[in-house]
Amino acid sequence: MSKLAIGVLASGRGSNLASIIAAIETGKINGEIKIVLSDQPRAQALVRAREAGIGARAIPRSDYSTKAEFESALAQALAGVDLVVLAGFMRLLSPQFVEQFPGKIMNIHPALLPSFPGLDAQKQAVEYGVRFSGCTVHFVDGGMDTGPIILQAAVPVLPEDTPSVLAERILIEEHRLYPEAISLYAQGRLSILGRRVIISEEGAK
Repeated sequence: MSKLAIGVLASGRGSNLASIIAAIETGKINGEIKIVLSDQPRAQALVRAREAGIGARAIPRSDYSTKAEFESALAQALAGVDLVVLAGFMRLLSPQFVEQFPGKIMNIHPALLPSFPGLDAQKQAVEYGVRFSGCTVHFVDGGMDTGPIILQAAVPVLPEDTPSVLAERILIEEHRLYPEAISLYAQGRLSILGRRVIISEEGAK
């Protein structure tokens, strides 16, 4: 089976990117990261990519007069990839962009969706008083954290937790779960049926 061609969008430190790179290097993901893009020229994710010998490029939003032009530049840079992976990309992609990669954009969110979508999910969980939170890998649709769910992992929310403490506990699961979901995609084991993601026992023939 040919390697999955992956494009990564990131805005920050790139810790999930690092976990994906490690999973590829150890053979857990049958894939190759073709390009890492960031809207932030100083993003640590770009440094991580270059250190791993992966092509990396900044595409600042400020370089474009409209969101449509910015997303067009992203799409052009992602031409030829099989899967677009959002690894801490802090911009909401438009439905028009998503439609160019149907069922081919994946995101990880630090909460058990559909609870606590959007920004500051860990803060939302602590303030709401839930006993468990976690992370969700999902396909991206035109909404904010509303796409079909692929995998989820739960962690306890302890009485003394702050948002940052909870975030670190969730991050451990993110680094495990995201490579697992990408590996399933690379094996051809994921299919979307309405709002459900079906995980088959064997890859596509």
